[in-house]
Amino acid sequence: MRRRVLVFLILCAVCAAASPSAATYARQRAQQRIVGTVYGFGGRVSGRSYSLPFTLTVNNYSSADDAARLASAAGSQDELLSALGHMNAGRIAVGNNVGVTANAVFASQTAEGGTKLTVLFERNLNLFELRYGTRSADYRFGYAEIYLDARGRGQGTFIPAARVRVNGNNWEVEDFGVYPARLMGLRSTGSVNNAR
Repeated sequence: MRRRVLVFLILCAVCAAASPSAATYARQRAQQRIVGTVYGFGGRVSGRSYSLPFTLTVNNYSSADDAARLASAAGSQDELLSALGHMNAGRIAVGNNVGVTANAVFASQTAEGGTKLTVLFERNLNLFELRYGTRSADYRFGYAEIYLDARGRGQGTFIPAARVRVNGNNWEVEDFGVYPARLMGLRSTGSVNNAR
């Protein structure tokens, strides 16, 4: 009986030493979550406005190496899409769904002490676009610019279907719709541990 108890205690000690601590797990799971509302005009609901819930979950910010990789692959939309497909910075959702992978999220400081987030993702093409070869099928990216103040509040711009070209350090974004949608009432919680 004593031998069984001793073996059990040794196994517990080994498992405890091998498993990550709560602090390590918290560092690995650090996330920034931004919620708000998308207000749009036109597009598939031409002539009408719409509003939908918006959620961006950031697991890590994209690095300068990621930006260089995208810039070097910007010869065509297919090359850029392929390079972007190997990146995963979080998740972006519009409406009440699980959303899609936010492939790249670049953060920079603003002059007012806030943060600008540039989000680039591969959008899901629907069956109608693929079956009938609609013009929107050539706009394979989604794009968002988010401006947050020091308190984590802000607004931004959202383009659900875009063509993206990288020209040096500049991103050229062509919107499929007439006007980009507005991101309003944004609130940010949490923070990102950017070590990857």
